[in-house]
Amino acid sequence: MKKLWMFAALCAAFATSQADARNTVDTYAVDAALKSEPGKVSDDIALYFAGQSHPAVQKALGQFSTNKKTNAFGKSDEAACQHVFLSAVAELQERARKEGGNAVINIKSNYKNELRASATEFTCGAGAMIAGVALVGDVVTLKGGK
Repeated sequence: MKKLWMFAALCAAFATSQADARNTVDTYAVDAALKSEPGKVSDDIALYFAGQSHPAVQKALGQFSTNKKTNAFGKSDEAACQHVFLSAVAELQERARKEGGNAVINIKSNYKNELRASATEFTCGAGAMIAGVALVGDVVTLKGGK
C-alpha cells in the first residue's frame, strides 16, 4: 500500500512539473474567435480593437483590464484560447454595462503585461492544463449608439 501511495505521489509530481513546463504564447484571429461560440459575446456593447475606427467618443469612463484563465486539458491550444478570449471579451462588456457605457474601444492584448495592439489578432498563452488571455480596453459612451 505504501509503495502504491508513493508511486501515485511521484506520478502527480511529474504530471504537475510537465503541466507547468509548457507555456506556448501565440496569436489567434479575433474574428474567428468571436464566431467560435455563437451567443457567448453579446451585441449590445460594441467592441473595437486597437486601430479600428469607431464613432466619436461622447464620454470616456475609464480603462479596464481582464485576465482570464480556462481549463485547456484535452483541447487544442486554438480552441482553449478562443474560449478564454470570449470570456475576457464578455467580462469587458460586463464592465461597460456596469459603468454605463455602450462600447469598449482600443482593446489590446496584455499577456504577461506586454501590450500588443492589433485589430485582427489577440495573444494567448497555453499550457498542458491552462490557457490565458489578458485584455485591456477603454469603456466609453459613443455618440449615436454603437
